[in-house]
Amino acid sequence: MRRMMATIVALALLALPAAHAVQPDEIMSDPARESRARDLSRELRCMVCQNQSIDDSDAPLARDLRLLVRERIAAGDSNSQVLDFLVARYGEFVLLKPRLERQTILLWLLAPLLLIGGGLALWLQIRRRSRSGADVPAPPLTPDEEARLAALMSEEPRSS
Repeated sequence: MRRMMATIVALALLALPAAHAVQPDEIMSDPARESRARDLSRELRCMVCQNQSIDDSDAPLARDLRLLVRERIAAGDSNSQVLDFLVARYGEFVLLKPRLERQTILLWLLAPLLLIGGGLALWLQIRRRSRSGADVPAPPLTPDEEARLAALMSEEPRSS
């Protein structure tokens, strides 16, 4: 019964929408601009929490960044201009999903290259094992081994 209740509570918590840290006084009056600000906020890393977007973080620095994004949008900047401004100010680390550039190419290619390399190594290992096992015939049985095998085969199975 307790297990079932714990499962129900866990599922209910998973079904709840994520709480956002955006305060009511930060919200822009224009819904289209607010939507742009929220989209941009989801792409920016909180420098304090580091694995959260500024949209989800309660840190004071995240609030400052959310306000800065809204200021830039209110000033008429496009989404790319806002991101460029923040990258120029805080570095590429401020982006949760770094851009594909010369400096970040290794970051983007490392995981696929490791996956391909691991698959290739596994394939080669399996291939080596199958070749080594198939090419070597089993040595013939000695007369003593043949006699012991015949004796074992002729015995009746024991009942437990």
